[in-house]
Amino acid sequence: MTGSGGDRGAVGGACSAEGGAGPTKGAAGSAESGARPWDMAAGSAESGARSANGADGPSEAAAVPAASGTRSAGSGTGPTEVAPGSAERETRPAEIAAAPAERGAAPAEATPSSTESRTTPADVTPSSAESKTAAVEVAPRSVGRGALLVVGDVITDVVARHEGPLTAGTDTAASIRTVPGGAGANVACWAAHQGAAEVRLLGRVGAEAAAWHERELVAHGVRPRLVVDPQAPTGTVICLVDGGASAERTFLTDSGASLRLEPADWSDNLLDGVARLHLSGYLLFSEASRALVTVALEAARARGVPVSLDPASAGFLGELGAGRFLALVEGVDVLLPSRDEACLLTGLTDAADAAAELSLHVPLVVTKQGHEGALVARSGKVCARVPAVPATPRDTTGAGDAFTGAFLAALLAGAGPEDAAAEGCRAGARAVERVGGRPPLPG
Repeated sequence: MTGSGGDRGAVGGACSAEGGAGPTKGAAGSAESGARPWDMAAGSAESGARSANGADGPSEAAAVPAASGTRSAGSGTGPTEVAPGSAERETRPAEIAAAPAERGAAPAEATPSSTESRTTPADVTPSSAESKTAAVEVAPRSVGRGALLVVGDVITDVVARHEGPLTAGTDTAASIRTVPGGAGANVACWAAHQGAAEVRLLGRVGAEAAAWHERELVAHGVRPRLVVDPQAPTGTVICLVDGGASAERTFLTDSGASLRLEPADWSDNLLDGVARLHLSGYLLFSEASRALVTVALEAARARGVPVSLDPASAGFLGELGAGRFLALVEGVDVLLPSRDEACLLTGLTDAADAAAELSLHVPLVVTKQGHEGALVARSGKVCARVPAVPATPRDTTGAGDAFTGAFLAALLAGAGPEDAAAEGCRAGARAVERVGGRPPLPG
């Protein structure tokens, strides 16, 4: 978030922590499950292949675990999972121990989860000496009351910053970088960066970049469960960033494998030890991933786990339709739209009016307004206006994801919605001063 927004204060009472601020009873771990550790892949391509450009791009080497002994939940022709979490699999991959909480602690080595494992577990960290030093810390501090599970998109971003207007039919000079992205993955990384004690991510990627994305997520302190699609490539987004003062961005999106996430990729065991579930709104824009959202919401409600959702894209929302969107998110506890998304969903032109209207459908609405800060609404009225934090933008890609990740980490730590939104504004300001949608690597 950039600039300085409206005055922070309560209108008709502060937004209380009830119903949206902290973990719901029973959500911190299912009694029947016993809080299993999060599974990591034993046979990841990480063990032998790394990016030709270090951490700056996906490896061209084969990214599918070649002989891990894992199999598809459905059949031998289904997707390979980089990090399956199902206890029913015949050959389970190695499990990674709890993420280190202290600064400077190295990630745990994966170890076999049972004597039946047919594979030799690989180190979870990158194989190259120079990249091992990057994944030394999960977060600046360890906070939280249970894990955050994010379900969403994992994307390769190609960020092109151009100083002048695009010139049709010829060249326009630009600075171009390839970086890991995706709204769901970015949210997970920012939540871990803000100190959430354990952050998990379920996503779907193509074989060509699976190892790179796994390595990048682990380096940021996230525990990934990446389903490797046997047919579709990893989603790719070309981000055209105006090099002017606003650093506004335009996306050209090929969702690839990310929107092929489906109910077969879900297991209720994913909620073991989870205090909050966050869903990327991009999942609502394909039939398969919409079905997954329905299954995940039902599972979370059954366990009393609160659910948040970010609508993700005003462009895709327009195609889906406001009525259909609101029907699909029934049961969500926290909605985190941008100003444009909130106005699109309500047909209103004023962001505050739109936030208030949406809070009649979803218990807690937090509207992100960029340089104008954030609005917190509940029960049909705006109860807090949170100012933005001044920043000099270089790239606004992922600013909303940074807000969401920091907001959720603060809720897990016990903050109320207004204080959590303030954390979100601070993270958003840091995000726009960087290129790409991720926080800096720890250390």
